[in-house]
Amino acid sequence: MATPTEEAIWEALGQVTDPDFNDKDVVTLGFIHDLQVTKNKVAFSFEPDTPLCPSRQTVAERCREAVEGLEGVKKVSMNAEPHIQTHQVQQGVQLLEGVKNVIAVASGKGGVGKSTTAVNLALGLGQCGASVGILDADIYGPSIPRMLGVSGKPTSKDGKTLEPKEAYGLKAMSIGFLIDEETPMVWRGPMVMQALEQLIGDTNWGELDYLVVDLPPGTGDTQLTLSQKVPLTGSVIVSTPQDIALLDARRGFQMFEKVGVPSLGIVENMSLFICPHCGEETDIFSHGGGESFANDYGVTYLGAVPLDAAIREQADNGHPTVAAAPDSRQAEIYMTIANAVAVEIAKQAEDHSHKFPNISIQAD
Repeated sequence: MATPTEEAIWEALGQVTDPDFNDKDVVTLGFIHDLQVTKNKVAFSFEPDTPLCPSRQTVAERCREAVEGLEGVKKVSMNAEPHIQTHQVQQGVQLLEGVKNVIAVASGKGGVGKSTTAVNLALGLGQCGASVGILDADIYGPSIPRMLGVSGKPTSKDGKTLEPKEAYGLKAMSIGFLIDEETPMVWRGPMVMQALEQLIGDTNWGELDYLVVDLPPGTGDTQLTLSQKVPLTGSVIVSTPQDIALLDARRGFQMFEKVGVPSLGIVENMSLFICPHCGEETDIFSHGGGESFANDYGVTYLGAVPLDAAIREQADNGHPTVAAAPDSRQAEIYMTIANAVAVEIAKQAEDHSHKFPNISIQAD
């Protein structure tokens, strides 16, 4: 039995396309590495610039099948691991040490389920094999500690930086870890800005593929400061479908546009209500507004999350949906959104500045 040539193997892999990347083939996308051919055995690595969410796993299996189908191939060894890159951020903003990509989750107004979406997005990325952290940037109303079921003050190993709390595989930081849950933050803007900068810069995040930042609602000082000082790879806008919420969401979108932060897409939360007794679907907050928003601005419609009591109960009890009910339809929706966000990040231009050493010139 003749040994297959590398050319034939590359050609076979070049026939495998990824629907999330406009049906480009995996070779062009740079997902295939370390191809080796030894007699009738073929080994290669499948390393997408996204976590291995279900759709990436499907593409990986198609790669294996494409090579197995070649004449002369007896055994295929495929190593499938994500190889997530650092992508460009706003001009003039320095990258966070060890953090590859920062995702801002925002809304124009409160009460649209932004924090619940942020937590489940982070968990979805983590479930797919990425290293993920979450920062609660809402100083006045921190909710991430409650949603993750974590309390207690963070420690410091070096006396300079704080160690993030950990839950469900996520690294988390919030002002809520430093104060009592019922203590009001009666602070003026400058104090809030200073606290936020310390939470971001003085936390030992370690090595992260993604840091999800749960922004406070609105488009005020906090959002503007973060968008100017934090290296944001992109933003995710969360809104309910009704016109009033979407009007505020449009303001949030425009704010990120003005400061050079690309939009990764919009999530339509509380999209419809499915009666648990009769199964009837009711559009309590209208329906389809998020998709219309995406079409109007030419951004990605990341998905629609139903109004579901279980999602609220799980968040209130410190067991977010993706972790509490990973096999549920609701968790599947969040996983789909996580995959869509990762794909949009992978489509952004890569940042190579962190790969070069700093050069200093001193006069003799």
